[in-house]
Amino acid sequence: MADPTIQTFCCHPANGTDVALTIMDEFNTDTYNCVCIFSSAMGILGAIYQILPREEFSNNHRWFSCSALRGRRIIIWLAVADLLASLGVFTRATLWINYKNIMPAVDDQSSVLFCAVSSAFTQYFYTATWIWTLCYAVDMRLVLRQKESRIKLYHLAAWIIPAILTITGLSLLYIPDANCHYESSLSHAVLRILPNYFATYVPITVVMIANPLLYRYSTEDLQAIITSTTGQFTSRERDVMDAIKMKFAVINVVFYICWVPNLINGILLWTLWFHLPVTWIITIWYLMALLNPLQALCNCLVYRRWSSGSERVILPWRILEKDGRSETVSSESFTETIREEVYPLLQSTPANSVNMYRSISSTT
Repeated sequence: MADPTIQTFCCHPANGTDVALTIMDEFNTDTYNCVCIFSSAMGILGAIYQILPREEFSNNHRWFSCSALRGRRIIIWLAVADLLASLGVFTRATLWINYKNIMPAVDDQSSVLFCAVSSAFTQYFYTATWIWTLCYAVDMRLVLRQKESRIKLYHLAAWIIPAILTITGLSLLYIPDANCHYESSLSHAVLRILPNYFATYVPITVVMIANPLLYRYSTEDLQAIITSTTGQFTSRERDVMDAIKMKFAVINVVFYICWVPNLINGILLWTLWFHLPVTWIITIWYLMALLNPLQALCNCLVYRRWSSGSERVILPWRILEKDGRSETVSSESFTETIREEVYPLLQSTPANSVNMYRSISSTT
């Protein structure tokens, strides 16, 4: 999980008066680590499934193949970041439950170093997943406006921004002596601890605000395309729009479910620091341990193709069968695949509305 509160536990313990440390008296670390191991294992499996190559049964039209390839590239990199973040959580929880304590001993430099490095690793790749999630929404809008992909800019943003945020937030927290608990003044909290909260929660908040807006604009763009290409807006077209809105809503809801507990945790800690509802805080920590790594599994379910017969995952031990399916696709499978290829996310639109997109493809 990516949480600044847990990251402060990497610091050397103080004299026991720190509020965050007193919570540990009621916190079952073994249960917490078990939850992390379970959820991160599910996330690893989901990310691996998403990364596995696919054999797609589709038309080779330029518009179809290009738009599908664009979406698939972003999804793969999102899954790679999810995979590495889940691996970080899994490794840290496994070692914590077997060899290390979440709270290092007073003179335990190795535990402090391990905790800091593993926290930085996990934080970096979770931040990358947030940026890739935003990039996908941006690229969806570009696809609908028939503009070129900005994949190089996506990579720069997705790998450099997390590095800057992670290094800045954790450096102020740990450097020079990893003694972030020894001072309890407001100035110390603002200068050393608060920046890491900003580095974590600002990207989450940006995605939560920007993605619904981007998907809303994308929906409006697609409605305009449908209207202009068909000259009508009947029940079929409304079914298309309803399916699109549902797909976009599911993507947003999944992100909110996975990361809203982190925001609530930060708000409670900074507004009720001296009167913390300990039971609520611990409950939220368990939720974060469960939901944060499950983002990879949820993304696997959200971004996959839902129509049967449109793709097949190529497992490492499976010999690709040359059965000619890609050349002799049935009419039903063909129409299902076309609408998936036009817009990679929108797999649930009615097959009888596919003719609307053919005029779009002819303009490319």
